[in-house]
Amino acid sequence: QVQLVESGGGSVQAGGSLRLSCDASGYSNSGYCMGWFRQAPGKEREGVANMYYSWYTGVRGTPLYADSAKGRFTISMDNAKNTLFLQMNSLKPEDSAMYYCAAVRKYSGTNCILSRNLYRSWGQGTQVTVSS
Repeated sequence: QVQLVESGGGSVQAGGSLRLSCDASGYSNSGYCMGWFRQAPGKEREGVANMYYSWYTGVRGTPLYADSAKGRFTISMDNAKNTLFLQMNSLKPEDSAMYYCAAVRKYSGTNCILSRNLYRSWGQGTQVTVSS
């Protein structure tokens, strides 16, 4: 099973930027859906962005973003570092939440559904706080 460790969270003012990192290990040489989710107090965990990545071929799928993230957040994969990133720009107070990295093995195709119920491996989370 994939092990995931997030970092990069912190406190910023509205309009600021943060880059979250997720170090992955224990993966097999196959394709995975890799995603970012977030959960604010009293709310359900929701998808932010995800993408397909094959550790075997290096193939990347087209990223999928939640409406709240489109145009502001960018998900990317650095295969040399085995690290998934989430670049977050123009942050808003409503972006404040615990952010989680997640992964699930994908056996065919490169399209990933942004649903927490489909993911099997989770990191411990990193806190993002945006003040107005």
